[in-house]
Parts: sequence; structure tokens; C-alpha cells
Amino acid sequence: MSQKIAVAIIHGVGKQDPNFAGGMIDELTDRVAELLRGSSDDPAGEFVIEPVYWAPVLQEAEDRLWRRVKRGGALDFIAVRQFLIDFAADAIAYQPTPRDRKIYDAIHRVVAQTLARLAREAGPKAPLCVIAHSLGSVIASNYFYDLEAARRRRLLAAKVRRAIHDTPLEQGETLTLFYTLGSPIALWSLRYEDFGRPIPVPSPQLPEHFPGLAGEWLNFYDKDDIIGYPLRTLGDAYRETVKKDCEVNVGGVFTSWNPASHMAYWTDNDVTKPIADALARTWKAVNIGTRP
Repeated sequence: MSQKIAVAIIHGVGKQDPNFAGGMIDELTDRVAELLRGSSDDPAGEFVIEPVYWAPVLQEAEDRLWRRVKRGGALDFIAVRQFLIDFAADAIAYQPTPRDRKIYDAIHRVVAQTLARLAREAGPKAPLCVIAHSLGSVIASNYFYDLEAARRRRLLAAKVRRAIHDTPLEQGETLTLFYTLGSPIALWSLRYEDFGRPIPVPSPQLPEHFPGLAGEWLNFYDKDDIIGYPLRTLGDAYRETVKKDCEVNVGGVFTSWNPASHMAYWTDNDVTKPIADALARTWKAVNIGTRP
């Protein structure tokens, strides 16, 4: 029986539908199935893909905020203001404070619950790929940082800890592939001295479960996307960890040349093709012994 690969897809800003990852899931499944044809009897079934749908944690409050601010009278640039609420309010609300980390922990609990499903469906030590868009890349980075910190005896919040079981996947030990799309991690790095340090990719514990398995972190950004930035230029630690900053041109006729490109990474060929290639290489490395 083959070892499946687990894939978590984390959304970012904007009003998100529960099926936000549907297009990417379909495209990755088709691409990987083609790449594994002849290597597996069920090439489309070698991967378990789960969306991390955390939007409901904040959406009701943001809708209520929007209704209240409109009571002050007519506002100009309505679409821009709504986008700012979707992005800035998400980002501000997500940040924990010394007295209140309710939203931070609620979002991380959704991540933990999704990884628990992946561990059940793909196997407790399945290699893990995380694809994270926009603010979702910050959430993913913080989540895996917190897991590592917990190993150094800093306790996770109880509501998050109760959602995590003692499996290598859920403990972050099998994190192998990390793909950030339109990521504002560079902006978040301002909070730390010398822009901080990135999470290690692959996980330092990965060789305990899959000796010799290679991993990677690719950061995709569009130069017209004002939220997504390169990461390797932040410093030596990022240069050593992030394999490549991949400049792409995502979107269609009306979005590829402006900031609306931020929402267009999901099914762009320049994004899905290298991810599918890496997923196929990783499956082959684990199951038939060919190393990436």
C-alpha cells in the first residue's frame, strides 16, 4: 500500500467561499495524475487535499463592522474600502495581544482540525505540503512556529492543543513542501529584529520519518500584487530557507496588470505546474525510491 501525500490549502483575504480551493484542487489532481500515470494504479488517489477554511471565524464580525461604518453617511471608493476591511481588518484582528488572542487561537484551531483530518485520511506520518495564499501564509508560518515553540515547553493555547493529536503530521514533523502565494510575510517581518527568521522547511524532524527526502519552499509573487513580496532578500536566513522567489504574471485581461492580481494565483499554470511537479517527485521518492 502506497504512502499518500497530504496537502493543506490555506486561503487569505477577501470574502471566501467554502469551495475556494476547488479550482486549484482540480488542476493539481489532473496534473499529478498525469505525472504519475504508469507509476500508480490510482494516480489521482495518491494525494489527500484539504482546504483550511478559516474565514467564518471573522466574516460575521466584518460584515457587522461594514454595516456600522456605513451608518456615518455616503462613502467614496466603496470597493477599495471593502477590500481594506477584508484585508486590513483580517490582519489586525488576527494579531494576538497580551490580553486577547481569541481570534488568533480560533484560526489556528481550524488549521489544527484540518491537519487532523489529513492525518486520518493520508496517514499519521504522511509528508505534508502546505499551499498558503496572502494572509494564509502568515497564519501557516505562525502556526508551525508555535508548534516548534511548544517543543521548547511554551504551551499552545488549550483550544488549539486539544485539536492536535500525537501524530508526526499534526506535530509538524513531516512538513516537506511549502508554497506561499502573494505573501505579505515580508511586511510582518517588520515586527522582529532584523526581519526575524523563517520557519524551517523542510521540518528538522522530517529525516526521522523519511531519510533523504528533499523539501522546498517556493514563494510566488506578481510584481503588480501590492500584498505579495519577495522573501529571499530579507536576509541570510530567508535566503537559506526559501529555495526561490518565483515572479509570475497571474490573472486575466482585467487583473494581470494591477493589484487585483492578488486574487488570481489559484489556477495559474506558472503556480500549479511546479507545485504538481514537486508533489509527483515527492510521492515517487517516498514510494518507489527516486529522490527529488
